[in-house]
Amino acid sequence: MNRVCLALPTNRACPATITALHAEAAYAVRNHGADVRLLILDSADARTRAAHADTVAALPPRPGVTVHHLDEERQRAWLRRTIARSGLPAPDRLLDLMLPPAVSYGACTNRAFLLAASLGCHSVHRRDSDSTYQVHAGAPVYPVHHELPWLGRPAAEAAATVTRTDLDPALAHRPVALAGASFIGELSVDIAEIRRLDEAVYHDVVGLWAPGDWPEDRRRALVEESFTGAGTDPFTGDHSTLTVVDPMRVDMCNIAFDRAVYERVPLPPATDTIGSDYFLLHLVHDAGLPGILHNRHIENFHTPERRTDTGFPAYQRRFVKFLLSMLHFHHVYDRMAAEGSAGLLDPGHRVRPDRVAQLVRESTTLDRAENIWRLDRVDTAYRKLGGRYAEFADRLAEERGELLDRAARDMEDFATLTEAWPSLMEAART
Repeated sequence: MNRVCLALPTNRACPATITALHAEAAYAVRNHGADVRLLILDSADARTRAAHADTVAALPPRPGVTVHHLDEERQRAWLRRTIARSGLPAPDRLLDLMLPPAVSYGACTNRAFLLAASLGCHSVHRRDSDSTYQVHAGAPVYPVHHELPWLGRPAAEAAATVTRTDLDPALAHRPVALAGASFIGELSVDIAEIRRLDEAVYHDVVGLWAPGDWPEDRRRALVEESFTGAGTDPFTGDHSTLTVVDPMRVDMCNIAFDRAVYERVPLPPATDTIGSDYFLLHLVHDAGLPGILHNRHIENFHTPERRTDTGFPAYQRRFVKFLLSMLHFHHVYDRMAAEGSAGLLDPGHRVRPDRVAQLVRESTTLDRAENIWRLDRVDTAYRKLGGRYAEFADRLAEERGELLDRAARDMEDFATLTEAWPSLMEAART
């Protein structure tokens, strides 16, 4: 039986999401014969965790579905044991990279990857707590419908079941590495207020995640596409494409990876950085690994804490750190694209963690001038907006040096974790 991990990392109240995921897990058992481990990694406060525990306790038993609800204390204890078994040096640093004290989109998913390995799962299917399933003809539109059963199997076997094939026949013998779709609804990054306040400022700020040397017309096209997902049109019927999936067409709230990907390379563990969990999408693409792109998009929404007096500056800081991280990630993406499958895959078509770590470490020595320019542009833009954006610009000015240093250190941390990852995985499996 195909054992899979349906993973939900969360730091907010989401009892309805837990109930909905349990129903998707039952669907996977019923329609695909899967053995589903529903993994809830709970970083919420004590009161919210208790409410989640009550929700889990009230879930009806479903054959083939096992629920694992782990708070951070249990996660930390398990990680300590796993790191100790690995025999790797600097165990406290590794623990901090796996379970940092601040928000880390990559680290929470990395914990799901390790735990999935320990549970004997063949794939990880990630959902988010600030999203929900569409409904069509009275039934939820579950992404797992397309995610199973082709992950890990030769792409040629999936060709007969998809709507369309857009894959070089030379790649058909390679295994399907991912299956994914996007979202409909609100922007994936909660910055729509900037667009409402000043369209020109929005274009200026969002355009900062493009490479610094892009011409204005290309930058503007990226801005129009950024964070919009699949738009707003609801699901009306299934469509799937066998292809090398464009990272811009999928979202991490609606993704499934084969174990041959995430057991080889982790996600960047950067803290307080939006978008730090998208790296594997680029790696799979640049390595020429097949995937299934489908249209069972998840419905995205924003929870109100990001707009509170405390949540607003914290969220804006994560957005600025995302902009600064792109100096390094664009370098790595360009190098991975140049390497292609010849440099990124071993003879068994598995990604090479040693090569990835080398490319990531290269990026830590880049000149910071481009990021200084980005901070200058953000400062100017936010002061134009006034109000709490101008107040945030004041705070940002005090942190400039630390933010510039942190962008490079985050990549050093990623390289370190990537080098340790094979040993951590082996320890988790045993």
